[in-house]
This record gives sequence, structure tokens and C-alpha cells, in this order.
Amino acid sequence: MWTNKPSRIEVPPYAPVVPGKSDATAAIHVLKEAPSLPPQQPSGSRMGASLRIKGEITGNEDLVVNGSVDGLIQMEGGKLTVGAGAKIAADILAAEILVYGEVTGNLCARDRIEIKRDGSVLGELTTSRIMIEDGAYFKGSIEIDRKAAASNEHPSRLSSEAPLLTTRPETALT
Repeated sequence: MWTNKPSRIEVPPYAPVVPGKSDATAAIHVLKEAPSLPPQQPSGSRMGASLRIKGEITGNEDLVVNGSVDGLIQMEGGKLTVGAGAKIAADILAAEILVYGEVTGNLCARDRIEIKRDGSVLGELTTSRIMIEDGAYFKGSIEIDRKAAASNEHPSRLSSEAPLLTTRPETALT
């Protein structure tokens, strides 16, 4: 059943041949000289599930929160992701906010807010784009910021447009 045949190395037909070397050696030689890719750099910071912070978190990079935060989170230039096990009692200001866990507080995102299926938000939302998945819990109010939406899509449009209505008209009951 088993025989002691010498194993034969199969070299794909596209492997370059180095003069004076066998095909198998050439393939190994090419693999040794292949440039290595630089190590992948993390695209943001991560807060572990066992961490609790009372106070302010500020920065301009992406942040994933899996623990609990009580205070203020300002990530104006980055994306904030509230992990599935996170419990946040804070106002949040970021470019983009994704909620998988629980948030009690006001959320303000320059680009968009997403509340995922198991996410829960109790507070006011201000953003140019909103997505609330089926099954998510939300209680509060939503304000769509047209200025932010217009500046994200057409930065030059704002200067030529009339200012948007910023106050709500009062209705008089007689």
C-alpha cells in the first residue's frame, strides 16, 4: 500500500526559471526574494469590555467601546462604534456613530448614525443620515442636519444658498 517513492516537487508552469538551477530551486529562490508586506496598522483604538471610564474621551481617530463610559465622548474626526456589550451614559460627538450596545445620551454625528438590531438609544439624535435596523430600540428625537448633508455632498453649494430655517414657527391657538 505505502511505498517509499521519492516525492516529486511539482512546479507550476508560470514559475520563473533561473538559469543553471532546477525548476524546484528556482521556485524556492523566487519565494525567498518576494517583498514582504508591511504589518497592518490598527485603524483606531479599542476599549475593552472590563474597562469603566468616568469623564471625557476625546480624539480624532476611530474608537471601539466595549466597556462602560459615563461622561462625554468627542471623536470629531473619527468613527465611534459602541460594541454589543457596551453601556454608555454620555453625550457623543463623532463623524460617524454605530450602536450595537446601549447608549443613554445625545448623539451628534457629522455624517451618519446607525442603530443596529440589538442596539438601544435613549436620547436626541442629530445627523445628516440615519439608519435604524428592525429590532433596535430608540426613544427620543431625530434632527436631520441638512447643512451637514449638503456640505458632505456639495461643499460649494452652501455659500450660494439661502440660510436654512433654524427656528420652529410657533402655532397660536385661538
